[in-house]
Amino acid sequence: MKSTLLDSSCWIEFLADGPKARTVAAYLKRPEDLIVPSIIVYEVYKKIKLSKGEELASLAAAHLSKAEVSPLTESIALLAADLSIEHKLAMADAVILATARSHEAKIVTLDTDFKGLPGTVVL
Repeated sequence: MKSTLLDSSCWIEFLADGPKARTVAAYLKRPEDLIVPSIIVYEVYKKIKLSKGEELASLAAAHLSKAEVSPLTESIALLAADLSIEHKLAMADAVILATARSHEAKIVTLDTDFKGLPGTVVL
């Protein structure tokens, strides 16, 4: 069982060496305990490519792949749709929440859209 799912906001904060990068880094000490939804690979790669270029975006994607990348399966997609309706979440956030729940992982995020949801830690 994986224990932690870092949201895109945490990965970007860490990779950009933002103000909370050290806090996020504490969760990166054991990549084998991390689960990364494939949609986070998309979000991080896109954001880094737009702001820093393709080379750094590729390095970021390689960094994410040190953890287990979880594909968007049919069961996760259906759970995400239900969670989106229940919690009024955008698609990506619902997929992230559904992936965390399917892997019994907690979500660590900087995104206040997750505030108050069970199993989430907002830094």
